Amino acid sequence: MGKKKIQTQTAEEALKETEALEVAQKKASSSAEKGSSKKFEKGQVHIQSTYNNTLITISRTNGEVVAWSSAGTLGFKGPKKATPFAASKIVESLMEKVRRIGIREVDVFVRGIGSGREAAVRALVANGLEVNFIKDETPIPHNGCRPRKARRV
Repeated sequence: MGKKKIQTQTAEEALKETEALEVAQKKASSSAEKGSSKKFEKGQVHIQSTYNNTLITISRTNGEVVAWSSAGTLGFKGPKKATPFAASKIVESLMEKVRRIGIREVDVFVRGIGSGREAAVRALVANGLEVNFIKDETPIPHNGCRPRKARRV
């Protein structure tokens, strides 16, 4: 094999890199604040709960997404992502993001068969949101696909 080349980073390069990262973060946060700076009281919450993960999205009544989060973004890994505890933590993090918008009433749309469905709805109520209605949008096949033909031996 050959010699391995080791690259070292000088202090100046490290400072430039961290400054660039900070500038990018400020741009991202300011653009997110600009989009969601308009206050509104009524919105929608979409909960997708699968066997592997739980995703929660908060949007305006016209469907414009304001904030979203999932168990994976909070650092849960593997089978812990689909737990009710993870779902409640997702709601808590979303409420921190949405707190300044002033949302009070929500319509909840639940999709999927994971264990985080009910825990997410309960956490929404516990965090001070008034739930108008809950609709289950889980897709159900009405007869499914055509089965394979019988195997002849």
